[in-house]
Amino acid sequence: MNLTTKDELLSRFLKADNEPLSGQQLADEFGISRTAIWKHLQTLQDEGYTFETIKKKGYLLTSKPDRVDPARISSYLTTTRLGHHVHYYDEVTSTQTIAHELVRNGAEDGTVVVAETQTAGKGRMARPWESTKGKGIWMTIIIRPNILPHQAPQFTLIAAVAVVNAIRSLYESIQPEIKWPNDILLNGKKCTGILTEMIAEMDGVQALLIGIGINVNQELEDFPDELKNIATSLSIEANNQLDRAELIAKILHYLEKYSDIYLDHGFEPIKTLWEEFSGTIGKKIKATTLREVVEGTAIGITEDGVLEVRIDDGEIKRIYSADIEIE
Repeated sequence: MNLTTKDELLSRFLKADNEPLSGQQLADEFGISRTAIWKHLQTLQDEGYTFETIKKKGYLLTSKPDRVDPARISSYLTTTRLGHHVHYYDEVTSTQTIAHELVRNGAEDGTVVVAETQTAGKGRMARPWESTKGKGIWMTIIIRPNILPHQAPQFTLIAAVAVVNAIRSLYESIQPEIKWPNDILLNGKKCTGILTEMIAEMDGVQALLIGIGINVNQELEDFPDELKNIATSLSIEANNQLDRAELIAKILHYLEKYSDIYLDHGFEPIKTLWEEFSGTIGKKIKATTLREVVEGTAIGITEDGVLEVRIDDGEIKRIYSADIEIE
């Protein structure tokens, strides 16, 4: 993990399970003076963490702000590749934009860009994405799989399965569903969007940038009026505040797991999971493409992740890209 000394120190406290840590032992462990340890703790307190001094025992972390900084993520991380290099920002235009720059500079497979807010977050078709500060997950994961360009769209579906599994594993009261191709809904309202961008040459993919935006701890008043009837957050549906860093780590866990399954065994295992979690399959839908409007029943996805729709005369249409309305 690419942690600074301050973040490494914070990570030790986060993993200490409410036990005090000796200042002298920390100084010995990090190879710095006790004064330097104290200065790092002062910086952490400026960032919203609070510590109590326990006589003859050391320092105890007593409260922590809801941040998605590298130390918080690393304290939950279980992956071997994803999330071991985290670029954390208080504010960015878009995590996708930062990720593009990092790829050009040789960013490693599994690098994560995460921010507390985006001023120009974007979804599919360059639509704006509302990124409430400190209340959502706004991140881009850089992966470098050995695949051909035509396989890239399948990673949007892999990411959707990973996000749904992460949410369900942490919050049993929430039952998210996937709306083809890249939205995750709670009780029919959007809480998550996924945007996969590819950097490739003719013979292969250099990198995929998987952008994930999740409404986590927003309250209804955090949404603009035009979104209040169509958007929701995990917190609203669970009636509880959630740990964003823990959810990020869990998403990275499942994204690594399902990416490996895909690369080893093909799309079929992912397809089965995707259809199990789908809120689109079996429903009457209207798909608006650039050329036509298709109305019918969504019956499944192909091995390439293309949506299949049976129209009234029995013909099956394949939808490669569209806006979907579920009737």
